[in-house]
Amino acid sequence: MLTLTENASNVVKTIVEQSGGGSDSGLRISQDAPDSPALHVIPSEAPEPGDQVLQEETGARVFLEETAAVTLDDKILDAQVDQGGGVQFSITPQA
Repeated sequence: MLTLTENASNVVKTIVEQSGGGSDSGLRISQDAPDSPALHVIPSEAPEPGDQVLQEETGARVFLEETAAVTLDDKILDAQVDQGGGVQFSITPQA
């Protein structure tokens, strides 16, 4: 299953809070097709049917659409915030 670094967990929580999400909200990651390199990341009020829910101890919640869940199953999600406040997510294989 996808794991989040501490940075990613904090960024996810911040994005969800800034989007006005409630306690059931999270960040949803989806993918158009298994062979598509693009992942879509958006704040979501709740998981959609079929989504895997990743609940971190910090309170960060990530909803993984079925195709994205398979792609990210053995990955680590990290995040960095630049000086302008932009977020850059990165994905690396688990060791």
